[in-house]
Amino acid sequence: KPSRKAELRELSERAPERFWDSVAKERLLWNKPFEQVADCDMRQGKIRWFLGGQLNVSANCLDVHVARAPERVALLWERDEPGSEVKVTYRELLETTCRLANTLKRHGVRKGDRVAIYMPVSPIAVAAMLACARIGAVHTVVFAGFSAEALAGRIEDAQCKAVITCNQGVRGGRTINLKTTVDTAVKSCPSVRNVFVAHRTECKVPMGPLDIFLEEEMAKESTSCPPEPMESEDMLFMLYTSGSTGKPKGIVHTQAGYLLYAALTHQYVFDYHPGDVFGCVADIGWVTGHSYVVYGPLCNGATTVLFESTPVYPNPGRYWETVQRLGINQFYGAPTAIRLLLKYDENWVKKYDRSSLKTLGSVGEPINREAWEWFYHVVGDGKCPLVDTWWQTETGGVCIAPQPAEDGAEILPAMAMRPFFGIQPTLMDEKGKEIRGNDVSGALCISQTWPGMARTIYGDHQRFVDAYFKPYPGHYFTGDGAYRSKEGYYQITGRMDDVINISGHRLGTAEIEDALDEHPDVPETAVVGIPHDVKGEVPFAFVVLKEVGSSSQSQVIEELKSLVAAKIAKYAVPDHFLVVKRLPKTRSGKIMRRILRKVAMGQSSDLGDISTLDDPSVVTEVIQACDHYRSLESKKN
Repeated sequence: KPSRKAELRELSERAPERFWDSVAKERLLWNKPFEQVADCDMRQGKIRWFLGGQLNVSANCLDVHVARAPERVALLWERDEPGSEVKVTYRELLETTCRLANTLKRHGVRKGDRVAIYMPVSPIAVAAMLACARIGAVHTVVFAGFSAEALAGRIEDAQCKAVITCNQGVRGGRTINLKTTVDTAVKSCPSVRNVFVAHRTECKVPMGPLDIFLEEEMAKESTSCPPEPMESEDMLFMLYTSGSTGKPKGIVHTQAGYLLYAALTHQYVFDYHPGDVFGCVADIGWVTGHSYVVYGPLCNGATTVLFESTPVYPNPGRYWETVQRLGINQFYGAPTAIRLLLKYDENWVKKYDRSSLKTLGSVGEPINREAWEWFYHVVGDGKCPLVDTWWQTETGGVCIAPQPAEDGAEILPAMAMRPFFGIQPTLMDEKGKEIRGNDVSGALCISQTWPGMARTIYGDHQRFVDAYFKPYPGHYFTGDGAYRSKEGYYQITGRMDDVINISGHRLGTAEIEDALDEHPDVPETAVVGIPHDVKGEVPFAFVVLKEVGSSSQSQVIEELKSLVAAKIAKYAVPDHFLVVKRLPKTRSGKIMRRILRKVAMGQSSDLGDISTLDDPSVVTEVIQACDHYRSLESKKN
């Protein structure tokens, strides 16, 4: 008899709508059953699933499990200080969520209102997300490392009515002032009526007229709050992601399709079984935290780890000491952390008992071979399948990964390999034609819709259509290139546009350029991504300065660093700044970033055709400036 996985794969390939129909009925608790499985047209960017159905996401993540096993642990909060973990049961999480939901309602937050969440990874942050889902408000979680200006831009774009934050965050032994960042942000956000302030530390913070102590208000509220029935296609959350233009885009996910896809991928990609402790060490500010810290695991009734700290605090054994102490069964982390840790002695891994581990996973960018081998052999002792997962904020959950597959099926190092149930990858050539056969490379597209995919960009559906559905009509364009091997497996080769991947976080080079261009002495900049052995990629900035003496060049560069940190976040600050007289451009005025990338990577002998440039002599100037910069850098080191 074929396995359950084989049956599901066969049905998903033969009759995708029937497949989604059956899993949606089996997996989700519906207030009202859906009447139509799907109504989609990729050419128009129209994606609608489970029409006519009503459900509540928080009820599916909490009430369902409280009815069966109220004292099962839902959250294992691995706080910054090792050994100070906190367990939260499904019953406790439901009560906290209801109190928070009632607090929001009392202060005028209604169904459809947007709420910004700017908090560290913590049970109260998870409760805030679920409380929004319970009353039908739309949450937008902003990573608590973003600057006040980046936070304000997101609050403003979403027209948030409320912000939920903490007095401070704690990470890697340091405290981070979150409330002061929010105070600065909301000054320019007239839509915000209230700021709810939770307490992570004892530190007192000044409270203004908009501010409300969250825990004090919650204590006054009831521990029950009826879940609002939501239409399948009502908005669940928005999450801002960087694109190839300067303005971040608010990616919209809806209720039923997103939850179903997160839960199904969580179960089958990671081979999750009831009773497992699932350890995804991502921050809730990224989509990985939404799908595989919160919604996927909780919908499946799992025990999910909330990791507040860093991979090297208080030492490089932190992850593996946590695995031993919490008995983690699935460990899901980023290649950038693995590349950082493999530089240390293996004893930091070996001294801890990792025998609880059953599956390892990597997320955020393609994992390189060296990191894969170390993760698989050193961390997993060669015993745990390692799933290199490919997906995006826009896809809602994992789309290509080595699992699900039959037991004992081969897993090749550093390859995403197999499409998930109901996902149909297609490779396209420059002319927009499908590339058939194996051992070929092209633009990675997906040729049929699936329930977990994003529905729109908030307030700008045309941008959504232009970015994802116009490049290859009838297909979803991922922005990534891919190789299909002789065996028919997929390997992701990287971005095809001006987006770089810093430590697993997507960042449009245009966003960094916009920040740099605000400096009064900087008429023009170009930013490219170059490889980095830990972070994957780092930004390299080419900067044109107005007539300033060399003494003030270094001052301008320091000011530029501060500008990027203030406008976006510290991780976005370029590692390299090179002052040049001019930038290479085509006759139509387009900056040739391809050439700059080659120069920055030290490949100036292989620039290809530069005859289309307005003035090819610019390239020689840039190469000389770069060589001079490199020689200064090597002297420093």
